[in-house]
Amino acid sequence: MFLITWCSRRAGGLAMAGTIWLTYWVISGERGHQLHGYKQNESIDSLASNAPTNNLLGPSNRVRVFAYYCLFIHLLVAIFPLRSNWALFTITKSLQKMAHIATASRDLDLAHQRRGSSTSLSSAETLTSSRELTSSSCSEAGESDIELSVDSEMTPNMIIHAIVIPNYKEENDTLRETLEVLASHPQARATYDVYLAMEQRESDVENKAMLLVNEFMRRFRSISFTVHPSSIPGELAGKGSNLAWAARQLSQRYTPAQRKDVIVTGIDADSHLLANYFTLVTTMHVAHPRTATTTLYSAPIIFDRNAHNVPAIVRVADIMWSAAGMSGLHEGSYVAPPTSVYSLPLELVDRVGGWDCDSEAIGEDLHMYLKCFFALNGNLTVRTVLSPVSQTNVTGGGRDKGLRGIGMDMRARYKQALRHMWGALDTGYALRKMAEVWRERKHTSRAFRPLHTSPDGSDGYIPQAQLDISNRTGFFSDIVTDTLEGPDYTRIFVLFHRLFEAHFLPVQMTILVIGSTLYLWLVDGAADAPGIGWIFGVCNVLRTLGFIEVGLYLFLYEKFHKICVETREKEMSDAGLTKGMHFSHRAPKKNWIDYFMVPLVATAYGSLPCAQALIWHFWTLDLVYTVSKKVTRQRGKSVSSTPEKKVETMV
Repeated sequence: MFLITWCSRRAGGLAMAGTIWLTYWVISGERGHQLHGYKQNESIDSLASNAPTNNLLGPSNRVRVFAYYCLFIHLLVAIFPLRSNWALFTITKSLQKMAHIATASRDLDLAHQRRGSSTSLSSAETLTSSRELTSSSCSEAGESDIELSVDSEMTPNMIIHAIVIPNYKEENDTLRETLEVLASHPQARATYDVYLAMEQRESDVENKAMLLVNEFMRRFRSISFTVHPSSIPGELAGKGSNLAWAARQLSQRYTPAQRKDVIVTGIDADSHLLANYFTLVTTMHVAHPRTATTTLYSAPIIFDRNAHNVPAIVRVADIMWSAAGMSGLHEGSYVAPPTSVYSLPLELVDRVGGWDCDSEAIGEDLHMYLKCFFALNGNLTVRTVLSPVSQTNVTGGGRDKGLRGIGMDMRARYKQALRHMWGALDTGYALRKMAEVWRERKHTSRAFRPLHTSPDGSDGYIPQAQLDISNRTGFFSDIVTDTLEGPDYTRIFVLFHRLFEAHFLPVQMTILVIGSTLYLWLVDGAADAPGIGWIFGVCNVLRTLGFIEVGLYLFLYEKFHKICVETREKEMSDAGLTKGMHFSHRAPKKNWIDYFMVPLVATAYGSLPCAQALIWHFWTLDLVYTVSKKVTRQRGKSVSSTPEKKVETMV
């Protein structure tokens, strides 16, 4: 069992080693033939004609394996940007419809005010037009819906949003700005329970938290803080452990009757959410009661605050990172791991036993998604929240410091990329959970208790013996029982495809591009084995197509970015928060350099950190969590020459 666990955690590294070995085997074999005097244009099949026909490891077959694996990897590389482009196109189109609805509603409101009418914006006419734009009303398990409705009458105050902000050594200004944005939402005082998830390893952390709590205590339904102890064995400092501790504490506040209407949202310390994010989540939660407790909500992210202040290579790296998250958010997708910000009902948190805190959970967003996915046998419902979340680009403080400053920002982004790629450990976790699903495929009855009552590290499920005692005595009155659907192997297959894209593909592609180039150079451009020459030609076409598709993504991204930043700017203006706040407007004519950064980004922030993470996993699973510098509205005021809002164009 230990060996299986060890190998699963190093699955990416073992796959990388296997590909390197295959490449070396093919190239060294060809080189050996040349050194022994064979002609370069002599086919391997003719060389092996006297060998036994059942030699599976002969030179001809190993070249075929190498060639077809190259083709497979190149096909995956071409498919990913196609899916990202489709997701970006559909999301942008939906955001345009929402903006049109919002504009029409404001115009209607002004018209009513001019006539002195007291008619509500949520009139029958407005509700009808909004519902017509809803993309889907089906609620089948595992399906992804993109909801457009934003009717205020469909956001009942009975739904409580428990918003957890995990942070570790974040600046006060970063947290204060995030809280100000949340407090500006109309429903904040009625439905927001805010929890600052602090870390005991940070000095003077309680005073830091109390200052923020006292400042905002009258602006939310409630605001409090939790402090994750530093003495718990096996738990690392970081977002996941702080979020897990906060979830256990907040769980105690809600009764069994309330829990089905409590939605937990985890956000980054620098995340700015529009008011309609929670409106849309509430709408979908109320509109789909059958799957309400087995649904995870995720939103696209956008870096639109300081993109004008970071090097182009960092800016494009973050655009590509958001593309990876957005690739699963298109309509009809039923596998959509979240990126940074996501929401899920408290009852689902209870079911899976909360967040994990070990090394495998450093990418807590993907890890929690996997926990929920496999806890439901792959039948997790995912719904897209059409409210892009604003975030800041990583910076090392290199602005206005010339080449040295560019290097500082690039190093800071590389550290973040390494942390992202450290999430390759989740592939091993998924493999072990898949084995568990297979073993338990005939046992679909489940029982679980509220998170704070279940043992630490438990998956939340109640053993049958304890359940029998509860039925006889009524001692455990808070136990929830249900029956799962059987495993959905189609969704599980798609999930592993997405994990392969994220954790294997960057390194596999790099190895095979280098290996195939060396191989073709050795054979002077002519494939040795008959029938495979076309494969390397197709691979060249697919590589070129992949770059064209990424260029198309950047082109489509221009409109998406414009809609998002203008919407956020309008909302911040209405809330009176634009003073000193950053808004990065893109100018396509000045951003031409972004298109040429793609090959550098793929290597510097894809292949290299992925390879480093996979290699380091053979020695350690622990990664020290570091906090990157973030731009804030308060800092913006100190550097701005004008007290007005900062609206800048990327150059």
